[in-house]
Amino acid sequence: MANSSVLPDQPAERFEQLAVQACKASDLMKALSHESRLLILCLLVEQERSVSELEDIMGLSQAAVSQQLARLRRDRVVTARRDGRLIYYSIASAGASRVISALYDIFCAEVRSQQRVLEDTQVG
Repeated sequence: MANSSVLPDQPAERFEQLAVQACKASDLMKALSHESRLLILCLLVEQERSVSELEDIMGLSQAAVSQQLARLRRDRVVTARRDGRLIYYSIASAGASRVISALYDIFCAEVRSQQRVLEDTQVG
């Protein structure tokens, strides 16, 4: 006969913890679900960048980039650092960085490598 004194609420507590983590994952996936936000994050995986750097690379207006960065800040996916008049952005958490790094490796790394080779040949 099974022992009925074995913490009957423990599985429920573990499920609640799992549900909290699933909610966090869902929130991150929502933040990633926009092409411009995803592109910004792929660029931030490479290095910290200013708003103007992101604008130049992406070919978007300051307003468009700032709108997406505001959403990413609100979702706590990126952090901002001010240096004089410039604001630099980076990925906020190790977990988000790991997910975005995996996406970068799959979808962006080869393209970015080819772009750098083209840029180097045009400069040289």
